[in-house]
Amino acid sequence: MYPTDRESLERDCDLEFFIGSGPGGQHRNKVESGVRLTHRPTGLVVTATERRSQHTNRDIAFERMAQRLQELQRPRVLRKATRPTVASRERRLGSKRLQSQRKQMRSKPFHE
Repeated sequence: MYPTDRESLERDCDLEFFIGSGPGGQHRNKVESGVRLTHRPTGLVVTATERRSQHTNRDIAFERMAQRLQELQRPRVLRKATRPTVASRERRLGSKRLQSQRKQMRSKPFHE
């Protein structure tokens, strides 16, 4: 279990700032407002570059990291294998039969 509170995340994550690329022109090309968080125990990486404020992007990145860790820790529900019903099998085979007949009607008649 990995804790998802802010203090634990700040302790377990490497924080990196970078210049965000992409659209935005003069607001993107000088300031290192992009934030990249790397969770050391799991290796998860999240980034936030939406805002022009580094502080806001940092908050967004920590929220995303907490969300990703919660998803990672959610127990998987195993799917119970089932067989198709007789009616659904008949419907599927009937539609395949009909499709086959349509395709046969498209072909040229065979003459000897």
